[in-house]
Amino acid sequence: MMPTEQVGSEGQPLPMLEGHDSPGRLERLLRAGKFAVTAEIAPPDSAAPEEVYERVRIFDGHVDAINATDGSGANCHMSSVGVCSLLTRQGYAMVMQVSCRDRNRIAIQGDVLGAAAMGVANILCLTGDGVQAGDQPSAKPVFDLDCMSLLEMVTSMRDQSQFLSGRRLSSPPRVFLGAAANPFGPPLDYRPLRLQKKIAAGAQFIQTQYCFDIDRFRTYMNRVREMGLTERCYILVGVGPMPSAKTAAWIRDNVPGVHIPDDIIRRLLGAKNQREEGVKICIEMIQAVREIQGVSGVHIMAYRQEERVPEIVTEAGILEGRSPWYPGIKTDHI
Repeated sequence: MMPTEQVGSEGQPLPMLEGHDSPGRLERLLRAGKFAVTAEIAPPDSAAPEEVYERVRIFDGHVDAINATDGSGANCHMSSVGVCSLLTRQGYAMVMQVSCRDRNRIAIQGDVLGAAAMGVANILCLTGDGVQAGDQPSAKPVFDLDCMSLLEMVTSMRDQSQFLSGRRLSSPPRVFLGAAANPFGPPLDYRPLRLQKKIAAGAQFIQTQYCFDIDRFRTYMNRVREMGLTERCYILVGVGPMPSAKTAAWIRDNVPGVHIPDDIIRRLLGAKNQREEGVKICIEMIQAVREIQGVSGVHIMAYRQEERVPEIVTEAGILEGRSPWYPGIKTDHI
C-alpha cells in the first residue's frame, strides 16, 4: 500500500481520535498544543512529478504541513489537487488550497472527495484573486462560491454526509478546515468580526497574511481573544523573508492586503546585505508572534526563497527539539 498522510510509520492507518475531524497530523499536533509550522510549495509550470519532489525535499524535517497553492495570483501552475496527490502518497501532510475563482460547486465538491480519498486531511478555503491579477486576464472567472459558502459546503459534506444538493454521501471527507485572514487591512475594527464569520462557517484553523507590524497584530489578537475566538480555532501567523527593500515596497503597493511598515523597508534599505536582513526580520517576527497569547503556529511564505525555510525554522527555535515527520525518518505521529 502506498503511504499517505493518513498512514502511520508502520504503514497502518492512523486512527481517528475522539473530537477530531480528520486523521491528519496537523490537526493532531495543534490539538496537542504544539506550536505548528507550515510552509508553501510553489507548484511547477510542468507535468513532471520529479519537479514537485525536488521542491518539497527542502522542507523535510522542518515543517509540519505544506500548503499546495491553487493558481496563486491568478496564474496557472500544476493544480493543487495534483500536487497533493503526488505528495500525500509520499507521506507528506498537505494543506490543499481551494480557490473559488476557477471552479463551480460541482467541480469543487468532486475535488474535495478525490483529495480526501488520496489522503489529504487539510483544506484551506479561499475566495481567490481576480483574474485581472494574473497573466491570463481574459479568462472567465467563476466565483460560484466565496470562502464562506465554501466552508459551509465542505462542513456539510463532512458532518452531514451530503452534497450541497442534499444527495447523500456513502463516505464523507474527513478533513480539517482552514481559511485565510488579514489582520492588517482596513477597516481594522472589522477584521476580528470577519474572522468570527469564517469560524461560524466552519473554519478550524487560520493562516494569516504576512505579519510585519507586531503592534497592529497584538491589537488584533487582543480583540480576537476578547471575543473567545482563540478557543474556537487555531491561528497560524503568516511570515516570510523579503529579499530586498525594492521587493517589499512593490509587494506593499501592488498586492492587496499586505501591510509592510515604512520602518521595515528603511531597515532593509539600510542593510549591507538586504537578503540576509530579510531573513533576520522574519526570524524576529516569528519569535515575537510566538509570545502572543492565542497564536498556535506560523505559516512561512518564502516565495523563491524556499531554501531558507530550514534556516529560519532552526534559528527561530520554534520546534523546541522536536522533529517534524518526513519520508526519511520515523517519528511518533501526533
